[in-house]
This record gives sequence, C-alpha cells and structure tokens, in this order.
Amino acid sequence: MGKFWIGALLCLASFVVFANSIAVMSVDFGGEWIKVGIVSPGVPMEIVLNKESKRKTPAAIAFRNGERLFGEDALNLGVRFPQNTYGYLLPLLGQKANSSVVERYKKQFPYYKIEEDPERGTVVFRHDDDTRFTPEELVAMMLQQCKRDAEISVGQSVSEVVLTVPAYFGQTSRRAMLSAAQLAGLKPLQLINDYMAVAINYGIFRRKDFNDTAQNVIFYDMGATSTAAAVVSYSVGKGRDADPQAAILGVRVDRSLGGLEMQLRLRDYLGKKFNEMKKTPNDVFKNPRALAKLFKEAGRLKNVLSANANHYAQVEGLLDEQDFKLPVTREEFEELCTDLFERAGQPVTEALALAGLTMDSISQVILVGAGTRVPKVQEALTKATGVTLSKNINADEAAAMGAVYKAADLSSGFKVKRFITKDAVLYPIQVVFERKLDTEGTPENPVFKTVKRMLFSKMNPFPQKKVLTFNKNSEDFSFSVNYAELDHLSAADVEALGSLSLSQVELSGIAAALEKHQGPNVEAKGVKAHFNLDESGILQLLGAELSFEKLVTAEEAKKEEEEDLDSTLSKLGSTISKLFSGEEEKPADASAEKAEEAEPSASSSSTTTTPAPAVKSDKNETVTEAPKPKVAIVKEILKVGEEKLDLLDLQGEKFESSKTKLDTLDEADEKRKRHEGALNSLESFILDSRIRLENEEYLAAGSESEREALSAALSKASDWLEDEGFTAETEQLENQLKVLHDSAKDIMRRVKEHQNRPEALAGLDMGLQGSKKFLAMADNQTQNAAEDERVFTENELTTLRKTIKDTEEWKNRKVEEQAAIPLHENPKLTVKAIVEKMNALDREVKYLVNKAKNWRPPKKAKEDKKEDINATESEKIVEEEAAAAEKSEANATKEADEQQPKEEVPVLELDGAVSQEEEPEAAAETEEKKEKGRFLLASGPTPHVHCVAGEPSWFTSALIVTTIHILFQLASDYLLP
Repeated sequence: MGKFWIGALLCLASFVVFANSIAVMSVDFGGEWIKVGIVSPGVPMEIVLNKESKRKTPAAIAFRNGERLFGEDALNLGVRFPQNTYGYLLPLLGQKANSSVVERYKKQFPYYKIEEDPERGTVVFRHDDDTRFTPEELVAMMLQQCKRDAEISVGQSVSEVVLTVPAYFGQTSRRAMLSAAQLAGLKPLQLINDYMAVAINYGIFRRKDFNDTAQNVIFYDMGATSTAAAVVSYSVGKGRDADPQAAILGVRVDRSLGGLEMQLRLRDYLGKKFNEMKKTPNDVFKNPRALAKLFKEAGRLKNVLSANANHYAQVEGLLDEQDFKLPVTREEFEELCTDLFERAGQPVTEALALAGLTMDSISQVILVGAGTRVPKVQEALTKATGVTLSKNINADEAAAMGAVYKAADLSSGFKVKRFITKDAVLYPIQVVFERKLDTEGTPENPVFKTVKRMLFSKMNPFPQKKVLTFNKNSEDFSFSVNYAELDHLSAADVEALGSLSLSQVELSGIAAALEKHQGPNVEAKGVKAHFNLDESGILQLLGAELSFEKLVTAEEAKKEEEEDLDSTLSKLGSTISKLFSGEEEKPADASAEKAEEAEPSASSSSTTTTPAPAVKSDKNETVTEAPKPKVAIVKEILKVGEEKLDLLDLQGEKFESSKTKLDTLDEADEKRKRHEGALNSLESFILDSRIRLENEEYLAAGSESEREALSAALSKASDWLEDEGFTAETEQLENQLKVLHDSAKDIMRRVKEHQNRPEALAGLDMGLQGSKKFLAMADNQTQNAAEDERVFTENELTTLRKTIKDTEEWKNRKVEEQAAIPLHENPKLTVKAIVEKMNALDREVKYLVNKAKNWRPPKKAKEDKKEDINATESEKIVEEEAAAAEKSEANATKEADEQQPKEEVPVLELDGAVSQEEEPEAAAETEEKKEKGRFLLASGPTPHVHCVAGEPSWFTSALIVTTIHILFQLASDYLLP
C-alpha cells in the first residue's frame, strides 16, 4: 500500500511539473544598458525587442506630471529635467547613505537630492516634498518594464527570471537585487555573476571543443560602471555521464573603471572649455540642465572618437541660449583618461595571480562590454597580455543569452543540454566565536578565547553547503559571521563592501537538550550549524542542532526504522506540497568543516549496524551470537536567532509600503493609457467619419436623414471635445465614442455589405460550378459502373442535385431583389446569407468526397483458371523483386547517410517538442509514396484526402472541387462581418 501512494505522489509531481511549464526570461541589468533574453515553448533563446524595436534599453527611468518614462524616453526627458531622471543605479544597491560609493555618486550627478533612510540607513532619492524613492524601487520599476516587454514578445505571462549582477556585488547588494525583483512581481530563479553568464554563452556553442584537458580563457568585461577580468577553465568531466563544465579560477574587479568615468571626464572637459569662452557669466556646472546636456554630448563624442581621430562637440542653447561648439581630438580624449587606460590591464594581471596561472596557460582573451571598443583600452590590454585579443562573441548580448540558457535549465518547463558551472567565492567568509578556557580563570570570572574559523575560503566553489561543529559548548552561546582575508582587494574595494560584519547568531536550548538525553549510553557530539552559499552567492544559515550518539537495542532500532519510513513518506508529501506552491529545492555540493573538530555532514538520523558474526561450535553446528546494540545518531533542533549586522533587508512593512507605492504607480499608468486611448479613438473617429461622409460610397449608403443625424452628432462631439473633452473622464470619452458608433453603424454596415458582396457572389458561383462538375462525374461513374461497384446511391445524388438547384435559384432571386432597392436601404442579399449557402453546398459535396475516399470495391470471387493464377503469380514475383531492389537501395542510402559525420549544434530542446528535421525512415516512406503516385491534401477543416494512382479519374477531379472548397472557406472567413 505504501508503494502505491509513493507512485501516486510521483505521478502527481510529474503532472505539476508539466503544468508549471511557462516562458522564462533573463535580465542583464547593467550600469547603463538593459538586455532581456526570453525562451518560451516553441521559441528558442532570443533577445527581447523594446517598443522602439531595439535590442537593448537604457537603464533609466523618469517622472513627469505623474507619468513614468523608461529607456530612450527617459533619457530625452532627462536633458530637460535631469533631477527627475534616474540612472546608473546599480552601484547604489545595498549601500549605506554614508558610504564612499554614494559620495562618489553625488559628485558625479550633483543635481540629485540624496537622503538617508532613518530606519535602514540606505540611500533615498527625494523626488519632491511628498515622494521618495529607494534604489530598490527604481530598479524594480525598470524590471517591471522588462517583464512587460518580454510578455508582449511571447504573448504570455512571464514571471521566472535569472538576473545578472556585477562580480563586485557583496551580500547586501545581492539581497537588494532580489528584493527589487520581488517588488517587480518576478520570481528570481537565480542571481548569476555576469562573467559566469558570459562563460555559459561561450561554452554552450563550443561543447565539442572541450575534453579532459583544461582550456583556460580570460573574459575581459569593461562596462559603464566597472571592469572585470575572469579566468575560466573549460573541461569535460570524467565518468559515464561526462558533461562540459566551466570553473572560475580567478576574478578581479575594478569597480571605478568603466565607460561612465570616461564620459564624465569628457563632460567636465567640455564644461570647462565652455566656461573659458565667457559666453555667459553663469557657471555651466551649477546649472543641472546644462550639465545634463553636456553629459549626453560627451557620451556621443566618446563613441564617435572610438572610430574617428577627431570630431566636433556641439550643443545648441547650452546655457542662457548660448550655443557651444568645440573640436575635440582622440589624443585629447586619451590624455584626459590616461590614468584610466593605465589601469586597464591590472584586472587581468591580478586575476591570473589569484588563479595561480600565467599567460602561457591562457588560450584566449575575449572582449566583452561596450567599454572595450575604445581603441586605447584594447591597446593597453594587448600590452598587458601580449596576445591578440579575441572578439568572437557578442560583446553586448553574451551575458543575457548565457543567463537565459541558465533560466531554461533551472525552469521545470524546458530541457537543455547539461552544462556544469562552478563559480567561486570572491569575498571569503568566516565564523568568529568565544571559547571558555577550562585551565584559566574561575567560575565567577571565566576567561574566553576568540576563535576564528574559515567558512568559505577565497575562490571556494559555490553553491556549497557546510557544517560547523562546536563540540565544547554545554550552554547557550553566540557567534558572528564576517568577511575575512580580503588582502587580495584594494582598500577602496574593502571600504565599498560596507560593514565587514554580516550577522550575529544566538543559539539557545543547548542545556535543555543535554539534560533531556542524559544517560550511560548517550554521548554528546557537539552543536552543528548548517550553512549554505546558494546559487545566487547569498549566505544562509539553514539551522542548528545538538547531536548525540546513543546505543539502542535491536527492538528499538526496528521501531526507529519504521519511524524513518513514515518520515520518508512525510518528506515526499512535503516535496509535492512545495511543487504546488512553486518552491523548488536545488541540489548543492555538501561538504563539512569544523570549528573545533570536523565531522561529516548529516541530513537525517542514522543508525550504524554491526552484523553479528557466525561462530562454529565443536559439534560443527552454527551458533549465532546475540545481536549487539546499535549506535543511533539523535538530533535535537536548537533555537536560532539571527540578526543582520551589515544592512537591513527591504522586508516587512517596508517592503509592503514599497509594493503599495509601485502598485499605485501601475494603476495610474493604466488609467492614463486608457484615457489616452479613448481620447485618440474619439478624435480619430470624428476625423475619419467626416472624411467618409464626403465619399460617394458612403453618401449612397445612407439616407439624407441618416447623414444629417450623423453629421450633427459629429459636430456636437467635436465641439464638446474642444471645450471640455481633453479634461473629461475616461468614461465620458468612451460614452461619446459609443454614441457616434451608434449613429454611424447603419451606414457603415451597408457600405461593408456593398463592398464585400461581389466577392462573396463570385465565390458562390465558383462553388456552384465545381459542384456541378462533381455531380456530372459522379452521375457518369454511377451509370457506367455495375450495381455493386457504385460509390453513391441515387438518393445521395438527388440530394446534391436539389441543393445545387435551390442554391442557384436562391442566388438569382436575391440578386434581382437587391438590384431593385436603393443602396441606402437595408440589403436583401447579405454576405452572411451568401456564406451560409456556400457552407450548405460545401457540406453536401464534402460528404460525398469523404464517402468516396473511404469506399473500397467489393472483393471478386476466385476463378479456377490456371492462366489467371499464373498471371497473378507472375505479377507478384515482379512486384516482390521490385520491392526488394527498392529496399536494398534505400538501405544503402541509409547506411551512407549514417556514415556521414553530423555537426552537433547546441540547441534548446523543449519537453514534448518535435524535431524539425525529418527522420530518415519517414523521409524514405515519403519518397516511396511519391513514387507510387500518392499525395496528400490537407487544409483547415477539410479532412485529409489521399489519392492513389489507378483509381477512377473522376475522383481526381473531386480533389479539385475540394481545393476550391478550401479557397471558398478562406474567402468566407475573410468576408464574414
């Protein structure tokens, strides 16, 4: 019975997994640009286009008069209202308001009003007296727009996402990005470092190039706000199920080196030159609008100088209506950024040192990011590495495409070729606690020693689980989790991390657990704390327990085994419950490390059994010793209290408040769009209707009174629109449009009828002609065939004949009636009625065609004539020889095809999808049918019609009639009002 329920639950789990199949997306959220990847059933990986049909969108958002603008629209507004347009937000996530990163941001963009959140201590933008935005809220709004663009692209809901983050993101920044995604209504499958996303994109298309020998590659990524170099090792695992894998060996990030810093220096240079021209007594740096104009021009100039030796910087009406124009050479630009270019090669050198490698072991240095297009950057990098730089991946989209591949892998709705990734810890984490010394101090004044134990060392692979064992604690105690061993980072990078103390953990319930399990057969094995560094690089304390070893009898062990079975079924039920709730558990590498003594990681109680040996007696009889006691591991779960010391997450009331703020803005956007749509529809209808009333076709279709009524209604609506329509409520605009539709519907309907009627009648005529030809051929077959070989009965042919006659008479009568009435009266012959007659005629013909398709002639009686038998046998021999020769040729062709090497292209395979390539057997069968004269016709609701060579010729004509029917069906669908 237990097996039955397990099977039932597994079947139910499979159903739930299938039901959750849905499109997934990736978002490469950069400092300056956003790229969105998408994959959906039937659609492979691709980049989502925004509303301007571009493949990347500026990471900017603007507010003006209660309206939110994104991307290009936000940048255009930012030139006029820079203080209302927010961009380059990525470095601010997870930062306290007094950090050096925020101070630097204030200097870069002095027109923002940045305050400190009194509760969390984080950054808050004061938009106006009543409105404030956190970086998480602004990022969430942009993620919402990414979600909308993705849903428009695939035509379905999208909620699961993989987000890229910079390599320099610490614990607080990663948690802040997760909060932003949750605010946006997204379910983050994983945060992935941007270099790892690029490594996946590079590796999945080169699977065949990897083998047991490691292939080392450096990805050099210079973006807008930072530059990173990552040493990645590609290889193929050992064993039967060997899969390609990418392992991170070394990473180095310069978080202040990027295209933004170059653009800012060029902006300041242009501003200085303008002030020197003395065109106005005002300082350009004190005018936010002028400074925003210079910033935009500096960005354009930087891109142009990457391809040209010189160019003009020019801004119309820069300040006090004074124009600005200045020639700038590439040499001048490079001189402004000399120190930046000198630092360009350092991330590669330091990443190699961290990996313990030299350039001799690197096969390629691959460029990623828009900043690498600057010639001086490439020159500095070539000098530092001594190799030719590779540009064999899409520098803009590689991270987004690698992340969407990961999203498909993590989602339950897709199946992809396995590609193993092993990221590495950039910021080591340790545990610090106090241990009481037994040999020193007194019970009243104990002496404690500070103990530090490394939890996740530098460049440790993750995801990974670890267990720390504290085996000398008999009372409640606490420990802290901190960053440690950051010598490989610069002082600026360490300071940018913020607080080095991550959390303080309190463990309680130890004394009570020890008292509960006192006894001669029980031994305490220490407190075990379970940690997990998950796929997103976020540290989690999973829990803690106190372990005991206990000797138990055989009867007690049997009882525990039964309880374990019940526990297993309970866990399976819990797994099914999580599937229903959308939760999933991801596998992680488990390892064990100790605080004072290492012990293997254990996830459940276990019992070690020592088998009883068999001993022979003197009388050659086997005697079994009594079963020995078994050792069972007993665990008591401890109460864990954890306090974040680095930064309070956006959660609880704060999160709900932010969610309400975003929902209110969404509702306002929808209300505004609806109002704009109603206003545009009303304006368009008034304009189009007035134009139509001057057209002869519309004049003829309406009586004088109808035209006058419609003209009056249009004039009244137009006057109302000019007076109060632009400030009217959406419902008023929609009501006005409805009134106009009612006034014009009769004229519009007649015009549509008069326009479509000729095509409908032509289709009916074609149907009548085809039906008559089919009837004539069917009559001929019936008259010339023997009674037992007739396909149709006389009653069936009579019914078709009557239908044709009635349809033709109805058409002629209705055409005459329609011609006798003026065009402004309601028509006697409607398109809908013509289509109904066409369908009725089609049903009769289709019935007979289907009957002919399924009809088979009766078998003839055997004749005992030797000549006929010999003739039949001869024909059979000839047919068998021909078939054997054909089969032999097909097998030879198949073997030749199998010997040809086929290139294995990495593809995204959807569950249940059918390959677009035809199987060899299916192709051979198709060719065989073609040779025998078979063909297939299938379209729309018409049944498949097979035609076999050798059948009566009238049946071939029936196919022509059916083809005409298909054309009629398409025409009728088009002509239906």
